[in-house]
Amino acid sequence: MHAVSYRNSTSKTLLLIGILLIAANLRAPITSLPPLLAPIQAHFGLGTTAAGALTTLPLIAFALLSPLSATLARQFGLERTLFTALLVIALGILLRSADALWCLYVGTSLIGVGIAAGNVLLPSLVKRDFPNSIAALTGAYALSMGVAAALGSAAVVPLAQSVGWVGALASLLILPLAALAVWTTQLRGHTLPTSDAPAAMDAGKVWRSPLAWQVTLFLGLNSTVYYVAVSWLPTILTDSGLSPAEAGSLHGVLQLATAVPGLLLAPLLRGRRTQSLPAAAVAGFSFVALLGFLMAPQFALIWSILFGIGTGASIILGLSFMGLRTDNASQAAALSGMSQFVGYLLAAAGPMAMGALHDGLGSWHVPLGLCAAVALVAAFMGVLAGRDLKIGA
Repeated sequence: MHAVSYRNSTSKTLLLIGILLIAANLRAPITSLPPLLAPIQAHFGLGTTAAGALTTLPLIAFALLSPLSATLARQFGLERTLFTALLVIALGILLRSADALWCLYVGTSLIGVGIAAGNVLLPSLVKRDFPNSIAALTGAYALSMGVAAALGSAAVVPLAQSVGWVGALASLLILPLAALAVWTTQLRGHTLPTSDAPAAMDAGKVWRSPLAWQVTLFLGLNSTVYYVAVSWLPTILTDSGLSPAEAGSLHGVLQLATAVPGLLLAPLLRGRRTQSLPAAAVAGFSFVALLGFLMAPQFALIWSILFGIGTGASIILGLSFMGLRTDNASQAAALSGMSQFVGYLLAAAGPMAMGALHDGLGSWHVPLGLCAAVALVAAFMGVLAGRDLKIGA
């Protein structure tokens, strides 16, 4: 009896560690690239727009492949699909580090494919195996994502100075390898994701709902400014006079700050019927921070923390609206599919558009000003999306 209890406890612990290690792969392989964009651009002779595509490609993969992830999991099981996603991320990191231009783009795209599956399936896994600890575990894996992304952003520049940018990018292979080593213990399972596939009627209702569009735009616009900052902040800061190492460290601070709301937001929202004020406030943090980067870059540490908290809280709030603004799981799944598809397409356009503006104007002033305006529109969408309403009501 005691042996069985021990094995069950050990299995649950390994599952928890595996979840946190998978989460560590869902941001860092993308966000560790921007601090190295300058040497990569110089090595391959890339313009700002072409470099921006390195952030855009994974986001397009998120938008297009997220709906397919649940289908694959239903056919092959959650455990095996997540294992395959980690293998794809590892392959993408290897290819991206091969010092060839086509490998750089193909590898980056593969990383996006693997992360897309993880983004969709990890919440389903948490809901299935830890139904009474969803909020706590979601906060824990958000922290894992933020810490891994922060460490990656802060470490890649010093690594590049000692082993080159190729070696620095290749060092990220440790993340999927560690997760794969633990996740092999789960491969005997062949379980299915939670049954929340959207019915056609619910999907049609969601796409015609003004409230659904408000939720979608709140999430999408906040994601847009986040990925613009993730893509270009190190370049913006070095153009303002900071060293590459300082810019990489502040990029890491921003990533770590995005994890803070995962620990603090749920208690603050508990018992509130409307979320309009918090939604507007956190998008307002991003607005103030973007103006700060534009007008007072010498205080970049403050703006990095404020922006990280603002965008981190906005994304968590946007995801929580999937359940708060819907009547059932099918409707929530339809809203999630709509918001991820539209939101990631918007986010994919942002880095390339801002990079093109910088190339055309020779400055980051207009791109930062436009991003601040986008954050202001997101705050207004937050006021509407945060009302105590349901889709179709």
